[in-house]
Amino acid sequence: MANASLTCSVCIEELSATGNVIKKSQYQNLNICLGRDEFREILIKVIFPKKESKYSVKELLIHKKFVKDGKATIKLPEHKIQLLLSNCPPDQLVMFLHTLQAKLDVLKQKGFLTQRQKLFSGKHHEFEEISPLTVKDLQVSHGARGQSSSQPSSLTTHGITSSHITKKRSLPSSAQENSPTSLENEAKRQKLMAAKTAFLKLTKINGISPSKVLAKPIQLTPEQNRVLEAVLKGRNIFFTGSAGTGKSFLLKRIVGALPPNHTFATASTGVAACHIGGTTLHAFAGIGSGKAPLSQCVELASRQKVAQQWRACRHLIIDEISMVDGDFFNKLETVARVVRKSDQPFGGIQLILCGDFLQLPPVTGPGEDRKFCFQSEAWQKSIDVTMHLTDVKRQSDKKFIDLLQQIRKGLCPPTVARTLQETGDKRIEKDGVVATKLCTHKVDVEQINISKLKELAGESYMFTASDVDEAYTQQLNTLCPVPAFLELKVGAQVMLCKNLDIQRGLVNGARGVVLRIEAGNPVIKFVCGVTETIKAIRWVFKIGGGNTIVRKQIPLKLAWAISIHKSQGMTLDCVEISLAKVFETGQAYVALSRAKSLEGLRVVDFNMNCVRADPKVLNFYTRLELKHKMMHNGVEDENEIFRPNPSVFNKR
Repeated sequence: MANASLTCSVCIEELSATGNVIKKSQYQNLNICLGRDEFREILIKVIFPKKESKYSVKELLIHKKFVKDGKATIKLPEHKIQLLLSNCPPDQLVMFLHTLQAKLDVLKQKGFLTQRQKLFSGKHHEFEEISPLTVKDLQVSHGARGQSSSQPSSLTTHGITSSHITKKRSLPSSAQENSPTSLENEAKRQKLMAAKTAFLKLTKINGISPSKVLAKPIQLTPEQNRVLEAVLKGRNIFFTGSAGTGKSFLLKRIVGALPPNHTFATASTGVAACHIGGTTLHAFAGIGSGKAPLSQCVELASRQKVAQQWRACRHLIIDEISMVDGDFFNKLETVARVVRKSDQPFGGIQLILCGDFLQLPPVTGPGEDRKFCFQSEAWQKSIDVTMHLTDVKRQSDKKFIDLLQQIRKGLCPPTVARTLQETGDKRIEKDGVVATKLCTHKVDVEQINISKLKELAGESYMFTASDVDEAYTQQLNTLCPVPAFLELKVGAQVMLCKNLDIQRGLVNGARGVVLRIEAGNPVIKFVCGVTETIKAIRWVFKIGGGNTIVRKQIPLKLAWAISIHKSQGMTLDCVEISLAKVFETGQAYVALSRAKSLEGLRVVDFNMNCVRADPKVLNFYTRLELKHKMMHNGVEDENEIFRPNPSVFNKR
């Protein structure tokens, strides 16, 4: 069971009576399991190459400051040891620690057997894997720890500490009425129940049903689960799908399911890299633009720090693969083989590629011939399987979804054109929030935002980012969705740049207007109806050599206008699109597919000629669909499409 076991690096430290480390043993790829003994008490089993050790757990301390990096420490005072865990899949580690802590709290409520009772029980030694974590376990756990202020919780669940949630205790109505503190008790009870309700809502947000076992921290759709399973089996995979099918969301779950020391999350653009908490592909590769001769690219990648990254990498994630040039992809594959000294495709690295070739293509200079990744030799010999996501989450209106699917394929029949033209005179402004203009060119965006801000009367407020190292400010400006300097006024149109509370509608792309500045923070009224004080938060980015850079800033940007390029991954609830200057295939589709609904969309200057799809891409997807149909009878997974390589088909 995933929640009750880990495979990771483990450092076992033996401690003296005073807590000093007297012996340290380091191991790679050890398996750690949670289980119960014959008395139903909790055991941690550590499986070594030639033996295994079991530690009974009655007390423990958990340090989880770096759990998002796959690191944690479990201290077992009774045994005078501590387990330093590292290179754990982050999502798996979080659930492992929650399971351990909650199951122990439940056991403490029931009580432990004495040594005498165990000796006379006559039971044989056994180890049974611990049962899945349930909501009831969590409620008992939080209630137990909330009653004892002398035992502070070492774990929190989504920001709600154990002292916030307790079991509901009811008194007879007469006792409540006659009690002099009944009003105070009732207020306290309601507060506790509100915290409990909030906790259960949070579990629902993360795909956890209150009445079922907590099997996964976040629920995936069946087709997303099939992609994740293929990744965990080590397949070289390309998964695709139209806008709004949850590709970036799935990538985050994939990142959380893989060991962080050997997993590198990259994307073709800084915007996309930010969405998945990674870096740009060019920054990871270390070969500059990749336009230099191959020998020079290999030389650049052979520099010590760059080569260390290549050799440490076992899982390479590339988002927005559609914007990666085919020749650059070929060079990457060769560089990987040379630096890693392996003849396997990409030097044996598992590739996890994501994107939609019917969206933005690779950038080409004047007169340059465009070459997509799927046209490269490296693609043909590296990608084992393609999987297609079809379940659209961004839009719920079937008519609008069908319209977007036709635009995606470069089709614009009269009914589609008429529907889009009819939005031109629509009023979509709401509660002082005007529509965001999506522009094809960055210079137009800057001009609109600066001029609109100047038109506003009143005091100007400047919010300056706090960068850990100013030497990386330029790199942070590329990676981070928020600027180093953000100027706001009351009445300014803004957009949220990070998911803060999905259930309340505070998502990346949520539109709002500045109501006031309060205690140094902007108060925003959002289209979704929520008024919220927005405070500065941190963005952390991984760069070369395993280092990280950090920016702390208000997660907002001016939103009278944004570029189509910068809108990738966003869901906009109030948007105006001018397609008169569309210059690229797929650009009109990317812009239109940002809209959450037809009701929040206004299209001006619409012309059928702006709807275009690259014939080579259409042919690629047509061939994939044909291969899929040909193999449908022999493949259990109907979303799975194997690469068009005869040797691969023969293997299967």
